[in-house]
This record gives sequence, C-alpha cells and structure tokens, in this order.
Amino acid sequence: MHKRLFIPGPTEVPAEVLEQQAKPLIGHRPKEFTELYTGIIDKLQKFHSTEQWVTVLTASGTIFMDITGRALVKEKALCCVNGAFSKRCAETIRDCGKEIDILDVDWGYAIKPEMILEKLASGNYDTLSICHNETSTGVRNPIYEIGKAVKKEYPDIMYVIDSVSAMGGDKVEPEKIQCDLIYASTQKAYALPPGLAIGFVSEGALKRAEEVPDRGRYTDIKGIYDYWMKKQQTPSTPNVSLLYALDYQLDRMLKETAEGRYQRHVDMAKWTQDWAKKHFEMFPEPGYESLTVSTIKNTQGKNVGGLNKELAKRYYMISNGYGNLKEKTFRIGHMGEWTVADVQDVCKNIEEIWEL
Repeated sequence: MHKRLFIPGPTEVPAEVLEQQAKPLIGHRPKEFTELYTGIIDKLQKFHSTEQWVTVLTASGTIFMDITGRALVKEKALCCVNGAFSKRCAETIRDCGKEIDILDVDWGYAIKPEMILEKLASGNYDTLSICHNETSTGVRNPIYEIGKAVKKEYPDIMYVIDSVSAMGGDKVEPEKIQCDLIYASTQKAYALPPGLAIGFVSEGALKRAEEVPDRGRYTDIKGIYDYWMKKQQTPSTPNVSLLYALDYQLDRMLKETAEGRYQRHVDMAKWTQDWAKKHFEMFPEPGYESLTVSTIKNTQGKNVGGLNKELAKRYYMISNGYGNLKEKTFRIGHMGEWTVADVQDVCKNIEEIWEL
C-alpha cells in the first residue's frame, strides 16, 4: 500500500496530475511541443511575477549547481554553507575547477546579510551562492534581504540561489530578490514527480556566461537560451510526459494563486512549529524556520526509525534527521498539496505511537 509522503521530497502528487503523464507522446521539434513549452514558460513567469527568462531542463535541481560552476563563476565564488545541500553546491563549484571560499555557519543557524557583506569585503569574488531553504536543517535563509544588501554594494556579483525545496511553496519573485539564478526541482513544492529542474535567469547571468569559457553542452546556459530564442524549444530532448504534468499543475497553482499557495504553506509551517514546541523543540534558530519542512529536535530521545516503521503500518512516512542529525532530529515535510488538516493528521498519529 502507498505511504503518504510527509518527507522533504519527493512529495505527494495528486492523481489527476500523475494521469497527465499518460498522454500520447509528441515529438519535441514540431509546433505542438513549442506550444506546450512556451505555455509552461508563460505560466511560470506569471506565477512568480517575473519577466526573467525561465528554462525547464530534464534533470534534477543539481544541474543548476553545475551550471553555476561551469557557466557563471569566472574565477572565484563565495559559497554560503549552513547545511548539507549548500555544502553540495560549494563542492560542485569546486569540482568544476573554480576557486571557492566558504562562509561556514553552524547547522541550525541562518546566514545573515551582514555576514556575507563582511566576507565579500575580504576577497575578490565574482559569484555568491546560497541555499534558500536548507532541507537538512529546516533553516530558511533571508534571500530577499541578502539580495538587497549585496546588490547595493556589489552589483556585478552573480547572486545564485538554490530554492529546490522552497520554490512553488514559499514566495519566490526573482526581481524583488535581485537574484541572477534561482532554481528548483519539481518533486518538492511544485508537487510533481522528480525529473525536471526550473531555473530563472537574469540578463546579467546570460552576459556573464558569454565571458566564461568551457561551459560544456548540457550546462551551457547561454546555449540553452540561444536555442530558446531561435526555436522556443530546448536544445536537448525533454521529458515530454513530465512537461504535460507540469503544464497541468501550473494551471492548478495559478487558480490557487501564488499568494494563496504561499499562505497555505505559512499556515502549515506555523501549525507544525507550534506542535513541535509543545512536545519537543525546533532545530532552526527562531525566526528562520522553513515554510516547507520542519526540522524538530528529538529532545525526548525517541526512536525515529522505529516511529517510521509504525507510521508505515498506518500508510504515512516522515524523515529522520539528515546525516549527523539522524535520530537527533526528525523532519516533517509540509509542501506541495498538503493542508493544515493533513499535517494535523500525521502529527496525531505520531502522538499516538509515541504516547505524547
């Protein structure tokens, strides 16, 4: 039997969205595909209130980490690290042959604008990377405030944001953030199967890419853009079936409205945080809690692995702590199509199993 996924992704996908993938395939060069793909781009721009160019790639969100390293960093990047996934981005940029410095903050704490400005003043950086929503810790970094501070002092620095586990649930408006690249994966707050990556790209980023050699092919964001301008298609074969699902899901998201979807995630996060504080403690520092995944300190020393085995019998699944936080924390994902009532339901089952 299927377990309802209250994990930080993949998240639950509505049956009607899954069914869209059963449509007959079309070629990815005829007019029919152009109409599908341009419609998706228009809907993404509308939902996120942006005029930035957006591309949808057949890949996981990690592709944009490689794009950052291969096509945006000229020489040296400042990588903000406060968890496992921001660390992954830093390592990816390094593995692309670029120099990195790391602004390292203890897990559970957010990265503040003043920290970044102090670090930027100490070195010659051309790119800044940060994770919007650290899935490993449940910390939500203040990307709007960071963008305002950084772009005022360092307008030429590329501001790159991993919003994999936030975008589509938390509010993401690229121009207001002043970012040059912000990206996500469809299996998180967009509530789709894995396999597509969405990236919003500024004009500045496209100009920067022209200055960076050896961009590869699949990671050449300028080449992807040029092909879009010429054909309104993707240069490589896309996952048409997933694009059908994305197109349909974006219609549902637009009907809910960006503000409505954001507020629903705010409400789920607040309820979960209040519940956690009643029985345990939140792991993130106060005021920087994620809207899409709550990471909770296991202050009672409960067996999280055992809990999940019992939840499975009731057709639920949550997540243990990530890496070194295993059993020290546990994570409840409340992203995508879940509601407050759904979160209350899984937490009620946790209470019964653990006798809270």
